[in-house]
Parts: sequence; C-alpha cells; structure tokens
Amino acid sequence: MSHLFQPLSIGELTLKNRIVIAPMCQYSARDGALTEWHLMHLGTLSQSGAGLLIVEATGVSPEARITYADAGLWNDETEAAFARTLASIRLHSDMPVAIQLAHAGRKASTARPWDGGAQIAPGDPKGWQTVAPSPVPHNNADNAPLELDEAGLDKIRRDFAEAARRADRLGLAGIEVHGAHGYLLHQFLSPLANKRTDRYGGSLENRMRFPLEVFEAVREAFPADKPVWIRLSASDWVDGGWDVEGTVALSRELEKRGCAAIHVSSGGVSTGQQIALGPGYQVDFARKVKDAVSIPVIAVGLITEPSQAEGILVNGQADAIALARAMLYDPRWPWHAAAELRASITAPPQFHRSQPHGLKKLFDAG
Repeated sequence: MSHLFQPLSIGELTLKNRIVIAPMCQYSARDGALTEWHLMHLGTLSQSGAGLLIVEATGVSPEARITYADAGLWNDETEAAFARTLASIRLHSDMPVAIQLAHAGRKASTARPWDGGAQIAPGDPKGWQTVAPSPVPHNNADNAPLELDEAGLDKIRRDFAEAARRADRLGLAGIEVHGAHGYLLHQFLSPLANKRTDRYGGSLENRMRFPLEVFEAVREAFPADKPVWIRLSASDWVDGGWDVEGTVALSRELEKRGCAAIHVSSGGVSTGQQIALGPGYQVDFARKVKDAVSIPVIAVGLITEPSQAEGILVNGQADAIALARAMLYDPRWPWHAAAELRASITAPPQFHRSQPHGLKKLFDAG
C-alpha cells in the first residue's frame, strides 16, 4: 500500500492520508473577513481528497496581517465570515480544516504581491506602524518597526489566545502557529532580526522564549483534544542566522509543551538569503527534525511529483507532505497521485465518472 495514502494521526486528529494542503495567502479579504473568493478557493481544495486543509496565514489582530487584504480572526465580524465559509464547505466535504494563526511583525503593512509588495507607510490609509523584537527594518527601504515592550508582548500573547478560542468556536480541527518565513515569531528566533538584550534576546534560550510563550498561550486556549502544531523556518540561509540546530532544539522544547507536529520550511527573515533551490530542497531539514522528536514532521517545498512524495515517506524523512503551489496549479493533485500510486481517494459521487478507464476503484464514496 502507498505510504502517501496511509492514515496519519496528528494528536487526536486522524487524517485519511498524508497529503496536507499548506496555508496559502490569497490577499483577498476585506477588513480581515473572508470573501466569496475564499469560498471558491477553499471549496475547490476541499474536494481534492487531501488529508488536511490548512487555511491561509490569519492575522490575530489588524496589525498582525502581512497586507491590508489578509485574512484575520480578531473580532465577531471576521469570525462570522469564517463561519459562513466553513458552513458552505462542510455541506459537501468532510475534510478536516485547520487554520494558521500568524503575526507578521516587521514584515506587515505591505501591498499585495501583484501590486509590488512594498511596505506601506504608517500614514497611508492602507498602512500601519509595524512592531518587532528590535527596531530593525526588514530592508533599508522599510519604515523601522517599534521594539515590542512588555505590554506589547502581552497583547500579542492575548491576541493569539483569543484567536484560538474563536477557532474552536468555529469547529476548526487544529491550529498551526506560524513561526516561519520571517514573520514575528521567526524574528524573535533569528539573531539577524532579534538584537534585544533582555530575557527575550541574546542566547538561544532567550530567543526561543517568546515563541514558546505564544505556543503555550494557544495550546492553553484551544481544547486539549484538538492538536496545535507549528511551522518553522529551519534555516535563514544566511551565515550567523537561525539554523537547523536551533530548529531541532526548539522542536524538542515544543514537543515537551504538547506540540502535535512540526511543519518544516525555511527562509524569509533576510533579504540576503541564498537559498539552494531544487526539488525537495527542504526535506533534509525535515529529516533532521524527525530524527530528534517523536511527533509527526511535515515536509514542504518543491515537492511536485507523487513518486517524489512517496519516496520521502518511504525513506523516513518525514511523516506527511505539504503542498502549496502544486495544489494551486493542480487542485486535483491527490487524485492523480492516487491513480499513479494505485491507491484510492475520497471524492464526491458527482465526480466519480471522471475515473480513467482501466483503474480499479480510484474513488471511495464521498
């Protein structure tokens, strides 16, 4: 039997297979609220047969968003918009849906990517003042962020916890805390962004402190029988930056605190990064984390072919495969993978007649 199509438990959540749809920002929300675009986009992905769908990076406050058009979950209006979208999806899919909770830190207040992605100044109606571990901008053209004081740190912990409670009310199956790609929690981890001299900066233990506190706040606010996990950048791809050894140490501390899985990505904190791109270029990072923890590890990054995904699992480099751009390009990727690997997959009966001739029971009842 194909490893990719075997069940996997993340905490008490059991996935039908090991294909995870990674969170992908759509930059299509209005004042943080999901729109008709999200209903179409997420509804399509919910029919893909993957084991888990993770909703895009969702700001825990207005200033936590990357762009003014990002999704949010910080008030009754944004919660109600999520509820409407999820209710429609659930009419036709039993795929578990999780959410990624995020704070962009110094990488916030930017234009949408197709509008150039540059930071928007605080005085602009679509911009705001950013915050960070230290008053160091992401690049020289950006407005410097404000260094977070104790009150600011406490507010962010509370914002994450409140968003977690809203996620539970929405019936979401799990929470992924965003600690990767140069956003706020990653900024605390990286010596390139964190220049603090208090208990949140300097040593590895100190730099891990705030991300661990945020994780604990989310874990405490979300029901114990639902999983909370984290996405990490395993390397800054810059000398003197955050590295895989730090990632392993952090992963061990997270496991002690009830983390249900580690989703291993890389990069994003520095414009000086030199990433060695290639098929599965982050998989070795996932393997090193997997060797150090007993919880599931999710690999991601230029994994595009079913045989490639299967090989990663067979070789014990990871426990699940996350797909992002591959799913945008081919929302039926799991169907095609099941056909290639001679597995079966859940799909609605309306689609069963699409099964290629000569295949034995590609589709389960859905």
